[in-house]
Amino acid sequence: MDANKRPETMQRITTPELAQAFIDEQIAEARKQIGDKKVLLALSGGVDSSVVAALLIKAVGRQLVCVHVNHGLLRKGEPEQVVDVFRNQMDANLIYVDAADRFLDKLAGVAEPEKKRKIIGAEFIRVFEEEARKLDDIAFLAQGTIYPDILESGPVKSHHNVGGLPDDFAFELVEPVKFLYKDEVRVVGKQLGLPDNMVYRQPFPGPGLGVRCVGAITRDRLEAVRESDAILREEFAKNGLAGKVWQYFTIVPDFKSTGITDGLRTYDWPVVIRAVNTVDAVTASVENVPFELLQHITKRITSEVKGVNRVLFDLTPKPSGTIEWE
Repeated sequence: MDANKRPETMQRITTPELAQAFIDEQIAEARKQIGDKKVLLALSGGVDSSVVAALLIKAVGRQLVCVHVNHGLLRKGEPEQVVDVFRNQMDANLIYVDAADRFLDKLAGVAEPEKKRKIIGAEFIRVFEEEARKLDDIAFLAQGTIYPDILESGPVKSHHNVGGLPDDFAFELVEPVKFLYKDEVRVVGKQLGLPDNMVYRQPFPGPGLGVRCVGAITRDRLEAVRESDAILREEFAKNGLAGKVWQYFTIVPDFKSTGITDGLRTYDWPVVIRAVNTVDAVTASVENVPFELLQHITKRITSEVKGVNRVLFDLTPKPSGTIEWE
């Protein structure tokens, strides 16, 4: 039997009862595999790694060592939520690394999208490796690999799951959700008691806000992305769009335009709102956001976000546009 092929007899996990049966099975498997050794996990705060962390905490407790690397490109409140949920609520053995300055220094002046992605991915692995070398007796590496990752690109993810570690890290992999689809992972996460805004978190690129701060990243423009994104998410949640729209976010491109703020002429950035729906991410349609809501969001962003004087709405489907701008 192919070790990376989902068993044909495996039932789809669609109910809390099926999720609990899966959790019980995976806890037993993890305890059998890990024994009294330690297991290391790169905990991004995304759905997959969060579910793996919650499951393994139930299985082996503080034998699981979670490393959360804050690269400065996460959405507003996300690093704090990871610490609160896992360290404070679940008593996880969590190492928090604030590496924002390190990442942003590496990215200074880099405008080419693929180069930005490579810098972020390589630096993430480097930081994780440094933290791993400080630890003793780590025998296993846990990963949030899910079944579409295996189908699309083999069993190892390339960013938050750390397949690029040096050869001297002879870790055995622990991948408890590798045969699950994303919707099944969410059902399991809900059953494990993770908060809804973590379980139902919308897709988020590995390089984070780095691909939404278009062009060379500057700290002030990155903060404009983060703050405008937080306003958009808050307003979509208030108005019933959070569960209806597949992905929604803001972009701040690297150019300015003339505007007027408090009666004074300004030369500031625009914020672009993107809101799309898709089934397979191959094609995507634009959500028909009510105009009155867009006006309200525009007023909030232009009055609350420093350095912004204009808000645009991206009407482009995929194709001809991609979902992200970079």
